[in-house]
Amino acid sequence: MRILLVNKFLYPNGGSETYMFQLGKYLEETGHSVQYFGMEHPGRCVGNAANAYTSTMDFHAASGPAKIGYAVRTIYSKEAREKIRLVLDDFRPEVVHLNNFNYQLTPSMIVEIMKWKKETGRACKIVYTAHDFQLICPNHQLFDPNEARICEKCVHGGPMRFVNCVKGKCIHASRMRSFLGFCEAYYWNRRGTYRDLDAVICPSQFMKEKLDANPVLAEKTVFLRNFAGTPPQADGASAPADLPPRYVLYFGRFSTEKGIDTLLDAVEALPDVPFVFAGSGPLRERLDKLGNVRNLGFLSGGVLNGVIRNASFSVIPSEWYENCPYSVIESLMLRTPVLGARIGGIPELIADGKTGELFRSGDAAELKNKIRALWEHEERVKQYRENCGEIGFDDIAEYTRKLMRIYAQ
Repeated sequence: MRILLVNKFLYPNGGSETYMFQLGKYLEETGHSVQYFGMEHPGRCVGNAANAYTSTMDFHAASGPAKIGYAVRTIYSKEAREKIRLVLDDFRPEVVHLNNFNYQLTPSMIVEIMKWKKETGRACKIVYTAHDFQLICPNHQLFDPNEARICEKCVHGGPMRFVNCVKGKCIHASRMRSFLGFCEAYYWNRRGTYRDLDAVICPSQFMKEKLDANPVLAEKTVFLRNFAGTPPQADGASAPADLPPRYVLYFGRFSTEKGIDTLLDAVEALPDVPFVFAGSGPLRERLDKLGNVRNLGFLSGGVLNGVIRNASFSVIPSEWYENCPYSVIESLMLRTPVLGARIGGIPELIADGKTGELFRSGDAAELKNKIRALWEHEERVKQYRENCGEIGFDDIAEYTRKLMRIYAQ
């Protein structure tokens, strides 16, 4: 089968890229023909035979005139239509599998794919993996960053509901950027472009429930949890030698929606418990001031695996609707129990009282008490660790078998 994988970034940048690269590699290894479409970038590591990509858009480094051009291109991209058409004509895919595409590539590509199908008479499925809530929320998160709370104002109603993004300045606290987000969401929803998607893959039941609130998407959604990588052997995961013999771990982004403020409130109230943090983000200064915190910074590969494996347990304190966080999957696959917030897709991954525990999201007092109880009851944590060995997340082979059925529907 010929499969075109589409993502705005064609270099390692986050979870959607990790997903796409691993999936593409496995599809090629199992005999499928795979090409990629997205933005050009010096770090691009995959591509297509037509050598066609959209030009790089760097919103942060752009000058005044460039920003005006970007403003239009975040809503509708003539360039994306022209460039993907070159790839479609050359590669003739049987499936176009979209990932993160809004703003840099835009849904303009869907319009061009449909035009190409009509003009050539070719059958081509359009499948989309939802890595966030972009199709129902202009800032992707269903989270008000200014009030630091869940927000679903844009979920229900007609296309004008997206004006709530402007009212709340939900994108980078900027009225202008939020207005562009409103225009993008309003235009494509009003036009009904998402009706042309054949399937919307939701990595959590929670995400499927939220997207199903949109009657257009409800006809398309399919639950398919993300695949888990093969856990490394004990001798392949090495943590820094100078870590405490026992510690509680947080790894990920140091930001408000990830619940870091709440976690640090609990950390301050537990001065005798050693914590290890691995990651980066805007709240780094606060955690660096705490005497019982060791900040290792951003880690990856075997070193990160070693830090996870050696932890007593990890904490996932999110306060936004996590989808299917790899941080939970990675911990459990490495047999490290997880204390997770009861929000979004997190409870779907943790068997409360078996492979970890859950607490009320945003409740620093309950989080502190749960950490204290787990820290003082090593036998309970040991049993959770043993139970983690019984978890059966799909590996990429099983995931791809299910995906191929979606492609064939």
